[in-house]
Amino acid sequence: MAAPAVVVVGAGQAGVETVAALRGRGFTGRITLIGDEPPWAGYRPPLSKGYLAGTAPAEDTALRPASFFAERDIEIRVGDRASSVDPERRTVTLRSGLRVPYDRLVLATGSRPRQLPVPGVSLDGVLTLRSRSDADELRARLSGPPRQLVVVGAGFIGLEVAATARGLGHEVTVVDVQRRALARALTPVLSSRVVAEHRAQGVRVLLGREVTALHGDAEGQVQIMELDGGERIAADLAVIGVGVLPHTDLALTADLMVGDGIVVDERLRTSDPDIYALGDCARFPSPHAERHLRIESVQNASDQAKCVAAGICDEPFAYTSVPWFWSEQYGLRMQLAGLTAGHDEVVTSGDVEGGRFSVFCFRAGRLIGVESVNRPADHGISRRLLASGTALTPGEVRAPGFDLKKLPRTSPAERVAVRT
Repeated sequence: MAAPAVVVVGAGQAGVETVAALRGRGFTGRITLIGDEPPWAGYRPPLSKGYLAGTAPAEDTALRPASFFAERDIEIRVGDRASSVDPERRTVTLRSGLRVPYDRLVLATGSRPRQLPVPGVSLDGVLTLRSRSDADELRARLSGPPRQLVVVGAGFIGLEVAATARGLGHEVTVVDVQRRALARALTPVLSSRVVAEHRAQGVRVLLGREVTALHGDAEGQVQIMELDGGERIAADLAVIGVGVLPHTDLALTADLMVGDGIVVDERLRTSDPDIYALGDCARFPSPHAERHLRIESVQNASDQAKCVAAGICDEPFAYTSVPWFWSEQYGLRMQLAGLTAGHDEVVTSGDVEGGRFSVFCFRAGRLIGVESVNRPADHGISRRLLASGTALTPGEVRAPGFDLKKLPRTSPAERVAVRT
């Protein structure tokens, strides 16, 4: 029986890792990768850091070189957007009218920046950062004399851009409607430490403030950002980083189940079992969460790609990877393992003021996530503990002399037996 033909829509991290994983598993069928941008220009982590600062070359943003796809007989279609899916005929129709047949379809359509719903967002100098072309434009604007940059959104992207721009000598203000930075991602301990570092570096951080309008000059160049209460901030450059929305339009044309993303099962199959979805656009069940969720990270896209490839190759398994993430801002290297939402107890180990510590988050006495700053060993061990269902307790972390690296290498059941 011939191997099925696979069409992957989306040439970002999730899509490229999927086709790589398929060929890595020995898949011999036809593979077509459809994307808006070339798949050798989609690695995002450097975009807000080294690439934006001008210290990392364009090669650092490449997911794979062009030769990778040619050598593995992967057909690339760039710039001809997929416009609809017909599950009955098993075809993807492109904007040009071309119909591409498939036996298995993978939706790796990603996400798009959420727009700020205020007057003036279309002014020149109001930017978002999602693609390398976005980074190229922002990089060019930051390469000249000092600018007055305002970043809207104190999430990871916004704060990374703020740190990079400040390092280049620009005046930077960060504005967020939430009362603390990274409120949906970090504990108050780490959130406060990050804000303190930005302020120590000269960044003005305004929390609990809402942007009401952007004003420009006669030529349409942004000049002023207006906040609630009427306060006006000089801004000849603005970066909007207020989150993303999943691309679900294509899934809707196929009548797939959608709700804050394309809904998939534990094997990342949509409501049509011949169609998979993964990465930023997919909403999936996880043993590490109490509900379906979407995760926007390189790790999630890469690990889910392996799961999808295994399913297509008739070697299916459930997606259970421990989520993890990292960010670098100034001298703080933050590494997160697990999901801390819903924690009811926090124990901190290390030197918070000195910038070397870990925050252990528990729910009903069970470890659910660890935030580490400049403690990479803690991060690596935490990922292993979370994957194994560790029985580490808050009391153990509070104990004098606690060191995660010295934790006995026994199973959770054995460690419970020892303590009882």
